[in-house]
Amino acid sequence: MFRPFVSTATSMATRRVAAKSATPALARLSSSYASAQTDFSFLPTNRLETKPRKTGLTEIRAAYYTPMGPGYLKDLLETYGEYVDGLKFAGGSFTLMPTAKLRELIDLAHLHGVYVSTGGFIERVLAASGGDKALIERYLKACKDVGFDVLEISTGFISLPTEHWQKLVELTRSYGLKPKPELGIQFGAGGDTTAEELESLGTRDPAWVVERGKSLLDAGAEILMIESEGITENVKNWRTGKCCTHISSGLPKEKVMYEAADPKVFEYYIKEQGPDVNVFVDHSQIVQLACLRRGIWGTNQTFGRVVTFPE
Repeated sequence: MFRPFVSTATSMATRRVAAKSATPALARLSSSYASAQTDFSFLPTNRLETKPRKTGLTEIRAAYYTPMGPGYLKDLLETYGEYVDGLKFAGGSFTLMPTAKLRELIDLAHLHGVYVSTGGFIERVLAASGGDKALIERYLKACKDVGFDVLEISTGFISLPTEHWQKLVELTRSYGLKPKPELGIQFGAGGDTTAEELESLGTRDPAWVVERGKSLLDAGAEILMIESEGITENVKNWRTGKCCTHISSGLPKEKVMYEAADPKVFEYYIKEQGPDVNVFVDHSQIVQLACLRRGIWGTNQTFGRVVTFPE
């Protein structure tokens, strides 16, 4: 059974951040983030699950293309925290930050009921160490100790047998981290490679992605991230038809999250799978995505057409 991303560190983070804060309103956020009521709550909008939710998850990118400090994250979560479920430090960006500042960002996320994930970086540790288990375990322990809840495992950038990825998923979970393997049809994805270079490498059959996804879920993966490269990113023409049909029909909806850091892409997924689809977007896109999920705004393809029929 899928368990929503609920950080066990939330209460500890709440106490730490609230104790340091001189603003009483911030100390109250830990109990109010899940019920964002406004003076406009009487208006009809799509009814979605509140946090912590099982579907309709939104994970946002933290520092990578642009910096993100505690002040910016605090403002973002105080205004739109109800619509943010996860915060991901893309690549190995978190390894460059002073530990105190990294902990401050993680604690702030936890205070607002937001889980914190590494980006795909363990493959860098694997490749650089030649698969040194001691070093990999040291990395996992460091991630857990600093406060991460989720560890992303990018399977498309290096070549490992499926059973080795399964062992890595099991090892990750043994350290108290929730494994989030990233899968895709494009080998070499994640390295800022051009469309021409990726095209020359060829693509995998979507059925292979589904089968590997099932094997990693069986090994204990919490959720699967579907890599956008090869499907909607760095391609001459989108490959959503065949790919997304296979993935959505072959894997449980609540176990899949689509990389969709482009308004046209997350609009496509919401149009095709509904406002409760799980997506990863850039932090700058959270407002646009929230409006689309709630059905209060959109383009000519989605305005007034994204609806729900809750129980």
